[in-house]
Amino acid sequence: MSRRTRMVVFVLGAAGVAVLFVLAVLRTPGFGEDRHPYRDAAIDAALRQRTPNVVSSLNFDQRGFDSVGEEAILVAAVIGAATLLRRWSDPAEADEPRPVPAVTRLAGYVLLPVTLLIGADVVVHGHLTPGGGFQGGVVLATGLHLLYIAGDYRALVRARPLDWYEFGEAAGLGAVVLLGVASVLRGAGFLANILPLGTSGQLLSAGVVPLFSCAIGLAVSCGVVVLLAQFLAQYLPTKGDSA
Repeated sequence: MSRRTRMVVFVLGAAGVAVLFVLAVLRTPGFGEDRHPYRDAAIDAALRQRTPNVVSSLNFDQRGFDSVGEEAILVAAVIGAATLLRRWSDPAEADEPRPVPAVTRLAGYVLLPVTLLIGADVVVHGHLTPGGGFQGGVVLATGLHLLYIAGDYRALVRARPLDWYEFGEAAGLGAVVLLGVASVLRGAGFLANILPLGTSGQLLSAGVVPLFSCAIGLAVSCGVVVLLAQFLAQYLPTKGDSA
């Protein structure tokens, strides 16, 4: 493609985006008004789908296709960062971090199960209370690294076999795609709800939203663990480095 052709394509695309942007701005409610069409439509849809957490309804129902794209971007970013930062040395060969104060070690061990429990709760109840797969996944991944804060890097390495976490990240994204394919096979739109909505406020309600949230939680938690493992491998010297 010649430079002139690329410029023509760019100008046509930019002009189209500019027109749509101006039209959107002209139809934007005035500042300070209490009329918010998108808000009203989103809340109505969330209530109709028995999803009290409107944010999760937006992420995993009303704009689920966008969430798939966002998750795919995260997976691609983790793969790219892991490829660039990957070391050939075994993490188990890394030197143990310097000892930490006893109170820090105790706090790390005490908070570890609490944080993991909170992370799981945020993921599983994402359709009912504030949170969801994205937030809960980050809490789960960072909570696991309290072992490092407690000064027990060896325990962290044993608790995060990276092969399993890489598989978990792929399985989470794959589960989301399968939900979308199942919706299409049932004659609905991609990622449209195909399950009973149940009773609002119950754990088993809101159709596919909790399944979508759990799949995203699995992918995000595993992806962040894989990513942080690469950063720690870069940061911690190994016995070979010190030799």
